[in-house]
Amino acid sequence: MSKTEQDHQHRAALDVADRALAVDPRDPGALIAKGDALAGLGDSRAAASFYSSALRAAGDGKGLSAEVLSELRRAQATIQAQAQLFEAHLGNSLANAGFNPSTSSDRFALSLDLMAGRKLLYQQEPRFYLFPGLPQIQFQPRESVPWLAAVEAAASEIRAELEALLAEPDLFRPYVEPRADRPNRDAVGMMSNADWSALFLWKDGVEQPDIARRCPRTLAALAEVPLCRVPGRTPSILFSKLKAGARIPPHHGLINTRLICHLPLIAPPGSRFRVGNDTRDWREGQAWAFDDTIEHEAINDSGQDRTILIFDVWKPEMSEEERALVSALFQAVDAYGAGGQAWGV
Repeated sequence: MSKTEQDHQHRAALDVADRALAVDPRDPGALIAKGDALAGLGDSRAAASFYSSALRAAGDGKGLSAEVLSELRRAQATIQAQAQLFEAHLGNSLANAGFNPSTSSDRFALSLDLMAGRKLLYQQEPRFYLFPGLPQIQFQPRESVPWLAAVEAAASEIRAELEALLAEPDLFRPYVEPRADRPNRDAVGMMSNADWSALFLWKDGVEQPDIARRCPRTLAALAEVPLCRVPGRTPSILFSKLKAGARIPPHHGLINTRLICHLPLIAPPGSRFRVGNDTRDWREGQAWAFDDTIEHEAINDSGQDRTILIFDVWKPEMSEEERALVSALFQAVDAYGAGGQAWGV
């Protein structure tokens, strides 16, 4: 059959599919037929859009004939094959334009992953307070938190103070504890769960003197850190222990004006942390800062407890005026009646 005859056949099939879709625009079989006709005419991108529409229209496939289900599977396989060809085309084109995934813009690389559906889009979702206009960043770039290097340099001294405290395991309490003055939810199984426990040097903006006095090197290492200071709320400085085999389920923090910092002190292989799309292994002495209002979770699949130092700091994008105003705002909130909602980390 000549190319002209084939095109005539595909156009005839296209007319038949259009008539069927005029009666029922969600007919999966007609949508696939139109996709086939367009593919035959050389318009693979348009064909893919109709195959995708057929899959959406089919839903869970209940009530459809075996023949239509078979056609849907074929359409899905065709979409996947076309997506691979398209990604290869983009990769080659961008490589010619100078793009290198390992050295080029991380933000552009993420945009490609989102476009291809390889990653999901995670946004700040604070449970209590949103300060608009702050960048959506999962792990903060190191160049914007240069003081982390000094904290890392003190890791061995901080660990020595931690080990003395670990010798008294009763000092650690479940991180999520019930409050008598507020309704308590189960917090996805974390309420009163000793699998995730903490020992505070500072809690809700108040020094815990019995523990703080035993950790002078830890507090000295944080002396130049821009701790997030709101009386009665922050900073919190604590050792956080996650038992072997335990997990902290995905969750969001309360406010987006701060970063949470981790300094791993005891981090066995198999202990890792996810923020949005980015999953990293904890490595002893290697700190990071992240936005806890983006969905995050912790996993300890090792056979040992994992223990880290946690503290919270102002985001570097916040001006001194903005920091003071946010602090004043929450002091006003707490002044209105007894007891505000403490910020967790």
